[in-house]
Amino acid sequence: MGTLIYGPHGSEFEFDDRLLAHLRVVIVTKFRRRESFTLSWEVHRDSGGGRISLWLDPSIPLQFHFRGSREPALNREWIENLATIAGTTTGLVPLDEPKSPAHSSVT
Repeated sequence: MGTLIYGPHGSEFEFDDRLLAHLRVVIVTKFRRRESFTLSWEVHRDSGGGRISLWLDPSIPLQFHFRGSREPALNREWIENLATIAGTTTGLVPLDEPKSPAHSSVT
């Protein structure tokens, strides 16, 4: 599990390393364009349940801490799906990775 560390007080949110790597690509791309947006996800029942939404803005400190030592291969289709939803009023939502046979990697 990796950690997204956000805000001046370093609030920590855990995500699977593979998912976090894909979220990082989308978030960094939007930040390079100086775009702000929400990131929302459901909290598992074991962790208390509910939902979390963060307002992500390029001016707010952000870190990605990965537990694994290897960078996962990136799935272009998954990045495109995440980027598409990030550009809507829904904001970025951690979608499941597509299981298509056209699983293409990005280097």
